[in-house]
Amino acid sequence: MARDFTTVGVIGLGTMGAGIVEVFARNGLDVLAVDVDEAGLAHGREILTGSTARALKREKITQDEHDALHARVTYTSAFEDLAGCQLVVEAVPEHLDLKKEIFARLDQIVSGDAILATNTSSLPVTEIAVATSNPKRVVGMHFFNPAPVLQFVEVIRTVITADDVFEDVKALAERLGKKPVVVGDKAGFIANRLLFGYLNHAVSMFESRYATREDLDAAMRFGCGYPMGPLQLLDLIGLDTAYEILDTMYKQGRDRLHAPSPIIKQMVSAGLLGRKSGRGFYTYAEPGSPEVVADARTPEPGVPAGVALRDVATVGVVGSGTMATGIIEVFAKAGYPVTFVARSDEKVAAVVTALGRSCARAVEKGRMDQAAADALLGRVAGATGREALADVDLVVEAIAEDLAVKQDLFRDLDGICKPGAILATTTSSLPIIDCAKVTSRPQDVIGMHFFNPAAVMKLVEVVHTVTTAPDVVATVQALCASVGKVAVTCGDRSGFIVNALLFPYLNDAVKMLEANYASADDIDTAMKTGCGLPMGPFELLDVVGLDVSLAIERELYIEFRERGFAPAPLLEHLVTAGYLGRKSGRGFRTYA
Repeated sequence: MARDFTTVGVIGLGTMGAGIVEVFARNGLDVLAVDVDEAGLAHGREILTGSTARALKREKITQDEHDALHARVTYTSAFEDLAGCQLVVEAVPEHLDLKKEIFARLDQIVSGDAILATNTSSLPVTEIAVATSNPKRVVGMHFFNPAPVLQFVEVIRTVITADDVFEDVKALAERLGKKPVVVGDKAGFIANRLLFGYLNHAVSMFESRYATREDLDAAMRFGCGYPMGPLQLLDLIGLDTAYEILDTMYKQGRDRLHAPSPIIKQMVSAGLLGRKSGRGFYTYAEPGSPEVVADARTPEPGVPAGVALRDVATVGVVGSGTMATGIIEVFAKAGYPVTFVARSDEKVAAVVTALGRSCARAVEKGRMDQAAADALLGRVAGATGREALADVDLVVEAIAEDLAVKQDLFRDLDGICKPGAILATTTSSLPIIDCAKVTSRPQDVIGMHFFNPAAVMKLVEVVHTVTTAPDVVATVQALCASVGKVAVTCGDRSGFIVNALLFPYLNDAVKMLEANYASADDIDTAMKTGCGLPMGPFELLDVVGLDVSLAIERELYIEFRERGFAPAPLLEHLVTAGYLGRKSGRGFRTYA
């Protein structure tokens, strides 16, 4: 039977420590809140008071619950006051020597059967444990920020953690309303090991000026539904904390993808730590403020000086699949006459039928009236010959991801379309320059990577090659805004922004599963509840299709020649076996 904890201690009253105090006190436990001095105690009390005041204002708790919560918390700077605690959780900064010193001291104060837990997010729990005379009672209890809100807790079991200690802490996490996941003592555990590789990769993109900070963040928010962009998240976490986590993971695993990007260390040395210092990748109104203010890196709004936009009054679309149909709908809904080309009269009719169904659903749900639906359909004309695109101002191709097929199309469009017409491809992985080079107008060729479903997803990656004219880039950016899309701009290399950040992360998750470190369910839970992602990596892989995912990962590996990008053998084997995800009924999970 699990131990009935009634009195616990928390050491360190920063944002995380104060949050852990609130979690315990809100669930009826008496808490000794410990910091080094009166200033630390006052800071912790301020954080807790602010958090509970917000909860009270939002009616998450009643006044009686608020008052009872605070009555359960005792503040002290004397370690000796922890003597009667059944559990002590340490939440001090990520410095191994400091944590070992605290645990050695605690070991002499608390009773022999008390449990000692560390909230470390990356340091080896075993090394902390051996600083005590009884390492069997030491466990990792890694909460996520903000602790009162996020449900996820990683319970880290070392090779010497006693079974009853581990079971008691896991049961306590469940009692606190959390979703505990049990992991071994490996740097970064689940969530940070996957999250920080992705964040580090985003910093590398920023450092190399591949994309702006705004575009990197918008890409992941609008393309993947992430609650925050990677650079925004790093500013929230703190660049000093991020550096420590990455450095620890790199030293333990020697994975180059975890080697902190040089700019992170430079920013930490300069005191640019993120929100808490008032400046990181972004500049904030004041230290601790979430309000972003303009700085020297903030892009100038509008069209660049000296660039005149091309006139886009009519649009052409080549293709009849789901993506093409969605793109047709996007432009027609925004008021553009659209001519689309499909391979047969049957496919033309199928596109018109699909558009009609989509409009009917929109009318039924009140998102559009019948007159608007009729007008949308009236702006769409289908054809089976590419010559119908002779007079359009922009052509968007959305055909198969086959370079030879796309090149044949671009050769045709080069001869058919009028001078000055923009030729765009929706490719998600192929080199756009290879389509541009087969035309006599490479300056007019650009990538417009819509996301599926195109009518719903807000993001378009605007991808320029080394030959794309500046006015073409500016025109397509403005066009995206006119149809209600968020345009992010980047250069022509494999994966662009979203896939280049997303798929190495997914590949890392497969490698983690392959190494038997955690189950697919636990990894998905970690990333959804710990990081706030809309889907776990294995859910997402099964939706995307394992064959599609493998093809993208192969492209990334060939492009960057980065050892860490090599597709996980497990993914290769599943695809070989025909386990492709939801569409085949089996992938990382089995479907009805």
